[in-house]
Amino acid sequence: MTRTANPSSRYNVHIHKVNGYLYASTQVPSVNEVTGKKTYKRIIWGTITTEKMFIPGNQYYLASHEERLKLNFPSDWDISETKKLSGNRNPGRPSIEGQDENRLYGHIWLLEQIAEKTGLKADLIDVFNGNEEIVNALLTLAMFRLSGHGSYCHVQAWQKYTKTPISVELTPSFITRLLQSITDQHRMDLFRKRVLRVDKNELCAVDSTSRSAYGTSLCDIKWGKNKDQLPLPQTMEVVVYTLDGHMPIYYRSFPGNIPDSRSLQTILHDLENVGITRVVLITDRGYDTIRNLELYILKDQPMIMAAKTSQGEVAKKIASLESYSHHPKEMTLCVEKGLYMAQYDVDYQIETTHSNVKTAKKLKLNLYFDAVRRCHILSKIDIEIALQERRLKEIVENNEDVGDEKSCKRNYSWFDLTTDSSGKKLTSYHIKEKKLKKARQAAGFFANYTLMLDIDPQTAHEHYKLRDEQEKYFDMMKGTCESDRQRNWSEPGKEGSRFVLFLAQILGGYISHYRKEKLDDKFPSIAHIFEEMKSIRCIEHPHKEPFITPFIGSQIKICEAMEISIPKDSSPDYLVKKTTKGKRGRPRKQKVVETIH
Repeated sequence: MTRTANPSSRYNVHIHKVNGYLYASTQVPSVNEVTGKKTYKRIIWGTITTEKMFIPGNQYYLASHEERLKLNFPSDWDISETKKLSGNRNPGRPSIEGQDENRLYGHIWLLEQIAEKTGLKADLIDVFNGNEEIVNALLTLAMFRLSGHGSYCHVQAWQKYTKTPISVELTPSFITRLLQSITDQHRMDLFRKRVLRVDKNELCAVDSTSRSAYGTSLCDIKWGKNKDQLPLPQTMEVVVYTLDGHMPIYYRSFPGNIPDSRSLQTILHDLENVGITRVVLITDRGYDTIRNLELYILKDQPMIMAAKTSQGEVAKKIASLESYSHHPKEMTLCVEKGLYMAQYDVDYQIETTHSNVKTAKKLKLNLYFDAVRRCHILSKIDIEIALQERRLKEIVENNEDVGDEKSCKRNYSWFDLTTDSSGKKLTSYHIKEKKLKKARQAAGFFANYTLMLDIDPQTAHEHYKLRDEQEKYFDMMKGTCESDRQRNWSEPGKEGSRFVLFLAQILGGYISHYRKEKLDDKFPSIAHIFEEMKSIRCIEHPHKEPFITPFIGSQIKICEAMEISIPKDSSPDYLVKKTTKGKRGRPRKQKVVETIH
């Protein structure tokens, strides 16, 4: 009869010796279902010194707090190093136990305060079950991204002269394992935490950008419409950005060949799962399709969606307007915007499951007319037609080859061309009357839809223009964070890298907003703010409390603008300690001295 295995034996830590090196390891048994053979997987938790002191390794740092508690260390081992980890420290003021240090800290200190103020650090601690080592490592990588130093290969060298949230050196191998440990569950859990900090009916812009790639190892790297106008394959990065809170709350990567209109269904599915249903989504014309409009109606999702003038309902409304010389009579002028506006109720019904009918709630079409813009568009159309006609006349007179079909459609878009049997010689050309009529009719008009909102056309237009702020978010991603290229080579690593980039953009979004509102005249970008703060240093000596050098000049103004308190010992404010109080206790009696006359 075989002996019953002890379930806790898999957590017994023992010494594993390899080439003279001592490692602390556990053995996890597994049984092959086909052969029935039992094998053991060895997990290395750290190293062991000759004095039997345990030094935690990457595996121990990346383990959850509950997993660490399960480990059974031998009683004669010294495991005091584990008590120094952020999540295991005893209460009290921390002191430095390493060597003397004098490192840059101002910009990192600022980002640490923002992580606390926005609740980002607290949310991450909940997501990773209290493992502060992972949280500090992720925040360190996010801050490295914002510092604009490029590849993660330089993090370890950067830590030598910069004080970071994590004291452990982040080697390339450690970073790789950390990023590959990030799962989609972590991503969704963070979204659920962040959405709780979003107000009801907050405006949220939905938009995408392309990240070009040189490699082909990721399955999402596809050829598509490159928004940077580069001849490279790409991935599509979608972000939902709060226009009131000025920070992202959701992201997802899509294949590079998927258009915006086909990604909305996945986005709404994710947002519904994390509880983001009470916000107002704002989308551009790339998402304008009948399918997406009906999807919004089915889900009762409040939205503002830009509509193409060629879209059926909009085109019908423009065609139904009475003839006009300057502007349609039924549209009213908005003096502040210089636009003519009108709002129309749209009766839209769709068939749901079991042949039920659902009517759209407060679906409205907002139509806008810009007289100046109409003049420019009509002039542009006439110029294009004249130039194309001139060139076509030269081709016929000189008996030139007209070119392939694709180039003809691109170069002579206003004309129908007729060629001979060879398809190379042009015999005649005629203007596309129907296309020209529609273009002239829609010139100067633009439109949007609103659903489940009680707002007028002017307010809808103002809300939609706020989404321009999201373009600056993408500029930060491709500029400050230097993430304009998709550099990942593995699927697990890609998820972790995008997660870190999301954290960096939450921190950067906060700084960017306050810089624009209060510091725009002094600092052109957040990189200039970091340069100003970077000279503040953290001086550390063994067994002493760390010391932060004084804040002066613009550094104080940056903290005031961002509503962040300066450390007491580094503040320019000083409370005089001089006092007139005497010693404690009853005052001494006055000694009486008799004077003899």
